[in-house]
Amino acid sequence: MKLVFATNNNNKIKEVQSLIPDHITLLSLADIKCFEDIPETQPTIEGNAIQKANYVKDNYGFDCFADDTGLEVDALNGAPGVYSARFAGPQRDDKDNMDKLLDNLKTASNRNANFKTVIALSLQNKIETFTGICKGEITKTKHGDSGFGYDPIFRPQDQNETFAEMPLSEKNKISHRGKAVSLLIDYLNTLDSEN
Repeated sequence: MKLVFATNNNNKIKEVQSLIPDHITLLSLADIKCFEDIPETQPTIEGNAIQKANYVKDNYGFDCFADDTGLEVDALNGAPGVYSARFAGPQRDDKDNMDKLLDNLKTASNRNANFKTVIALSLQNKIETFTGICKGEITKTKHGDSGFGYDPIFRPQDQNETFAEMPLSEKNKISHRGKAVSLLIDYLNTLDSEN
């Protein structure tokens, strides 16, 4: 089975590739010659994931899955949420986003947050969604240099390290994306057993 993962983020592709079973060939947007910016204009994380998956299916004809992820911070009423990637502006800069978030939380006693990933799968003219949530807290300073996005300032519940301090194999076991991908794989495996 060939599936397009609708992202240009090589870090995400690497993470998901390490989780996908061998019988599924993962294609990137570059593999299918999709170089335009796929619209993400929905007001929700779910909506953006569905919009991206449908875009690839409608314009390129490939079965596809897309994800959207948001960091939801309690003290900010769930922000940055759907705007996580461009929290500090359209330049989508990880450092700027982290700096703005840390600044917003300077006086906050409640630093609880969760990462939420929704994967939308467009397969055989149907859409299925899979949601993974990882609870944790925002640290006061950055720790670690692995990962991407907000990883250096997000410490998962019951862990002593931020995502950026963990090996990828450890992060994948507990992360929001790992959980959503696991649900996706379970679903794809049930399709396999039906055929």
